[in-house]
Amino acid sequence: MWDAGGVQGTVAPGFEAVREQFAALLAAEGADLDVQVAAYHRGEKVVDLWAGPDVHAGSIMGIYSASKGVAHLVVALLVQDGVVDLDRKVSHYWPQFAVEGKQDLLVRELLAHRAGLVGATDGFTMEELADDQVVAERLGAQRPFWRPGRAAGYHALVMAALSGEVVRRATGRTVQEHFAERLQAPLKLDLHLGLPEDQDDRFLSAQPMTATPERLRELAAAATAPDSLSGIAFNRHHPRNREVWELPNLPLIRSRGPASFGGVGTARSLAKLYSALVSPVDGAGPLLEPATASAFGQIQSHGFDLVLRQPKAWATGFHASSETYPVLGAGAFGHSGAGGQQALVDPRHELSYAFLRRRFLFPVQADADHLRLLSALVTAARRA
Repeated sequence: MWDAGGVQGTVAPGFEAVREQFAALLAAEGADLDVQVAAYHRGEKVVDLWAGPDVHAGSIMGIYSASKGVAHLVVALLVQDGVVDLDRKVSHYWPQFAVEGKQDLLVRELLAHRAGLVGATDGFTMEELADDQVVAERLGAQRPFWRPGRAAGYHALVMAALSGEVVRRATGRTVQEHFAERLQAPLKLDLHLGLPEDQDDRFLSAQPMTATPERLRELAAAATAPDSLSGIAFNRHHPRNREVWELPNLPLIRSRGPASFGGVGTARSLAKLYSALVSPVDGAGPLLEPATASAFGQIQSHGFDLVLRQPKAWATGFHASSETYPVLGAGAFGHSGAGGQQALVDPRHELSYAFLRRRFLFPVQADADHLRLLSALVTAARRA
């Protein structure tokens, strides 16, 4: 155990530079930041650090859209099993989807945010957003916002409800059920798509961004209209919408665990999960065959994202992580979460990484923070 400058936890020999970068991040942000970072290399935990006045090793935090990555690992397993085929039409599994010009959309195109179903035309209540089947039923009947397959736009609050409906139709079980049985229980993960009530006291409530006048001006200058594609994707056009940072604080969201954004857990469990995809963990072989890991890390779409309003590379249900963090090997994949969360795996280096923070981060900071930590991590892994 190491404790200096507020940092607690352990790093394996040779990975001390990750701890130094973590301490530097804390020094820049202040001692009141509650944060966790963890990493695995070749199936072994090499980084397990945390800091802050209220956090500890077992504190559970909201993972926001990193939940999509967890859900799509279930999809990857089902593809590997031959239960779901990426090159079949969505309507093969979900016949009611074949309306309003969506009949030819492939599963792989859906997973690459190309369906044009970023949100409901009149928005969702929080009760509706918390129910993946309700979200899927409404969007499955809706006309898309662009011709399916012809463009990409981040399906921020609904992506895993759509892919999860494919899973439910193909197997008769939800993504949450598959996750609990095939990943959470065998790996003993402190990671939840639906937090049990008796664990709720371990949840560390999310905090809003530190709002300086400069940050507020910059956010206002970049703001889109509530009824724009971006506004619809984040449900801002609904009169009873809640801010994204608040979502894990809602008991309804934590308990139901909507697979697009409702997961909660620890950084060490996220890092362990991603490590187990490509490396032996706890005596069990890798969960994904190399061909499956390659298929889900393969870039499906690269260009201007109509929702994020910036260039974006989408893999199959994941971010193409090496496009954001070029220090990573080709084929690295994972999923970030709003406010600074991150979880990913680099199969070439057999390296996984997870980072969770309590206080919402000013958007432009996150990638720079992760790049510094990942650079130290990759350098250490190459020397090991």
